[in-house]
Amino acid sequence: MPTAAERIAEFLAGQGIDRAFCVPGESYIALLDALHAHRSLDLVTCRSEGGAGFMAVADAKLTGLPGVVLVSRGPGACNASIAVHTAEQDATPLILLVGQVEKRDLRRNAFQEIDYANMFRGVAKWVGELTDPEQAPEFIARAFAAAMGGVPGPVVLSLPEDVLAMPCRAPLMPATLPAPVPPAPADAARLAALLRGAERPILLAGHGFESPEGRAALLRFAEAWELPVAVSFRRQDLFPNRHPLYAGDLGLRNPDAQRAAFAEADLVLALGTRLTDITTQGWTWPAAGQRLVHVCADPRFLGWLFPAELAIAADARATIDALAAEAPAAPAGRAAWNARLRDIHLSDCQVAPRRFEDGVAFAEVAKLIERIAPADAIVTLDAGTFGAPFYRKATWTPPQRLLVPVSGAMGFGVPAGVAAALRHPDRRVIALVGDGGALMTGGEYAVAVARGVPLKLVLSDNGSYASIRIHQERAHPGRVSGTSLVNPDFARWCAAFRVPVTMVETQDDLPALEAALRAPGAAAIVVRTSLRAVLPGPVAAA
Repeated sequence: MPTAAERIAEFLAGQGIDRAFCVPGESYIALLDALHAHRSLDLVTCRSEGGAGFMAVADAKLTGLPGVVLVSRGPGACNASIAVHTAEQDATPLILLVGQVEKRDLRRNAFQEIDYANMFRGVAKWVGELTDPEQAPEFIARAFAAAMGGVPGPVVLSLPEDVLAMPCRAPLMPATLPAPVPPAPADAARLAALLRGAERPILLAGHGFESPEGRAALLRFAEAWELPVAVSFRRQDLFPNRHPLYAGDLGLRNPDAQRAAFAEADLVLALGTRLTDITTQGWTWPAAGQRLVHVCADPRFLGWLFPAELAIAADARATIDALAAEAPAAPAGRAAWNARLRDIHLSDCQVAPRRFEDGVAFAEVAKLIERIAPADAIVTLDAGTFGAPFYRKATWTPPQRLLVPVSGAMGFGVPAGVAAALRHPDRRVIALVGDGGALMTGGEYAVAVARGVPLKLVLSDNGSYASIRIHQERAHPGRVSGTSLVNPDFARWCAAFRVPVTMVETQDDLPALEAALRAPGAAAIVVRTSLRAVLPGPVAAA
């Protein structure tokens, strides 16, 4: 008779999940054994639970299925919590399976026990805990459905060690996912009428298009209705950036001219997005008086802070499909509006080459990668100032992918690159990380090397938590506190992974960077990055 653990493994494999990430622990050893029997499900052993969780989040972004991460109780779950938060902020499906103390020890403050319902209540869509092996089929099916349904996100399943190993007589349950909800016909007709009458519309696209089919549908819809497209925070790869209808992103520190132009829109169609703080420029856009149509699969995110003229609890792609029967039309002034938004965006993409004595301006690295990246390249970014030019200065065109933490979590870049290279070893995968994030989860590069995948690692070394230093210099000029780093010899650190290492000290070394990125196989490139290039004007000039 199968155990509860074997039922869980069987269910996951049956849903097409072919990879899970883990740091092993005795509290779920029965599940490790169950996975050993499922050769179709690749178990990736990682070096930290945070790294394993980030890999699962990145894998989910690429597959559209829940990323699966397995960790032990207590410390393991705490380390993995950063991935749960990232998945929630990023609207990414994730299943965190946590080995738990034995059933008899629950809620008795046993060794490494945590009440995960209380711990994860604010960030997970659902938290379950097995107390009977017969619950295993029900709970894993519910976890899968919760992670995938509505606005995708993370779920947590607590698995007491003894319950996992017990026989489970209950049969597997099917994975029941609701069909994408379309808008009511009257709402679709009203939306079409609003689009036909808008001279200065903006289509704000978000997580609802996070699939190849979603990206293609968004492009067709924008072209049919002649709608300029702006993407929500850190989702630059949703829409071809070189397309004349691409108007830019809603991110950190948008240019004043762009913000002013967006405030002139006579219709904002927020499609498949939650309208969070950064996308709305600190809750200031859409501005009071601007007409708003907000479409989101989860009604919880409709009608708060931003009253919508038309609020539709529906799937983004289903909404597009519902408008297929409507005749697209645009007022005569729409073309000039589209061109104006495009010109404003393009004016912000320029990078003027400048030399700095303390290293290379990382914007030049971003432009180099943009130039040489294959049409199907995957670039993963950690959080940090070094990543900023990849959002505004570089351009992306599907099927290229830009995998970044919408949550702003440091430590994402390298694990995400590992997951991407495992998922697509035939594609050029470049992981970029700063000197802060590199020593958080950069050790996961060992997983890529062990698996033999050709991951390119680019490490920006400027001896600073630069994004915080920038804020510090603006708020407290000249009072540097807590933001300086004394780094190891990163060239030797990278060489310890037994991959070729390239050092980039000045602009004159950029051809060596290009050669390393073009060469077959894994490689590490350490770039001495200019801090002065990103600090506020008076400090940079000092």
